[in-house]
Amino acid sequence: MKKLPIGILKWFYPGIGIKRWIGLSTFGVVLLILGTANLRSEEFWGIQFLDTLVVISGIIILILGIKRLMRSFIAEFAPASKGAELVDILYQKKQLSRGPRIVAVGGGTGLSVLLSGLKVYSSNISAVVTVADDGGSSGRLRQQFDVLPPGDIRNCLVALADAPELLRDLFQFRFDKNSEFSGHSFGNLFLTVMTCLTGDFEKAIKETSKVLALRGQVIPSTLDNVQLVAYYQDGSRIVGEDLIPKALKQISRVTLTPQESPATPDALKAIREAQIIVLGPGSLYTSIIPNLLVKEIADAIAQSEAVKVYVCNVMTQPGETDGYTVSDHIKALVNHSCARILDYCVVNNGEVPTEVLERYLNQSSHFVVNDRKKIENMGCRVIEEDFSMIQDGVIRHDPEKLAKIILSFIEEI
Repeated sequence: MKKLPIGILKWFYPGIGIKRWIGLSTFGVVLLILGTANLRSEEFWGIQFLDTLVVISGIIILILGIKRLMRSFIAEFAPASKGAELVDILYQKKQLSRGPRIVAVGGGTGLSVLLSGLKVYSSNISAVVTVADDGGSSGRLRQQFDVLPPGDIRNCLVALADAPELLRDLFQFRFDKNSEFSGHSFGNLFLTVMTCLTGDFEKAIKETSKVLALRGQVIPSTLDNVQLVAYYQDGSRIVGEDLIPKALKQISRVTLTPQESPATPDALKAIREAQIIVLGPGSLYTSIIPNLLVKEIADAIAQSEAVKVYVCNVMTQPGETDGYTVSDHIKALVNHSCARILDYCVVNNGEVPTEVLERYLNQSSHFVVNDRKKIENMGCRVIEEDFSMIQDGVIRHDPEKLAKIILSFIEEI
């Protein structure tokens, strides 16, 4: 008698939780065989009726067994789906896989907000993220372990995660000031350890993406250990992304060092295949433009057939965009890349409560003025929409509203 292959036997190991459903499915098949064996015979109608019941019971039991078996697999490989109806899980996965191919370029909290809204409609999302950050936890880990800054990457990973809420909260957990890990978030430490174990920051991101069951992918714009350099209108310069806005001077231009840093192949591939490319929202000089300073990234966006959209910030940022209008933001993007970098600019036209505006004015932050004619003269179409919300007295981008605005550009393809 032939022995069953060891690979098949493994499925019957204790604790896997599928033997009962395999057994139930098998029982359903047995009932189907027994019921159909005599169904066409000339036996008494009562016997035929019982055979019919056996067949129907077999079908129901077989469907139930297969359904439970599939749910067991899905629950283990996609933990966020536990408790959901199987048909809903399959429908959602299929619909998301058919969603538009969107590339979002930037960094900071603005990009993560956009991603959290987009992931509801598509799993074909690629976040191209700057690695010029050198402040806070990211800066300390960068210096101590010679790794690329994980902070912006972590925020984007969590934003696209389909993992349980507790796991997302774990990655965002920040140690308090009374510990040796003061200021560090768990996610930053996790990415740092993964980089040390794999010896590859890009591989560390991909492995972490599996843990968080991402709806899309997060890609660093370059794997070079770059630094951001700002040149001010008074002729001075500062090295370091974290120090640039603190100088509170008018920025003339920014550059990367080293200047000829290559783009990651995955980023270029995502841009080439994109249907929509979104720049922002986020800090103009320290989150968005650093990606465009990687020449291959800027060239790929310019050459892309995708719809190219810039989401302008609602308020100016002290030390970066003091006194800037919307057209000034666009001019800075073009001057650091090329004229073909944008097709549309999305500008907020929602009302902001007076008391909130006054709080921003006290911090030298003002409403970004929409100088529409200047923007259109630059060859960029303006889309005015309300995509802001007030949260704890702070103006935020509404992820749902913003995602719907971005998705509306599919009609332009």
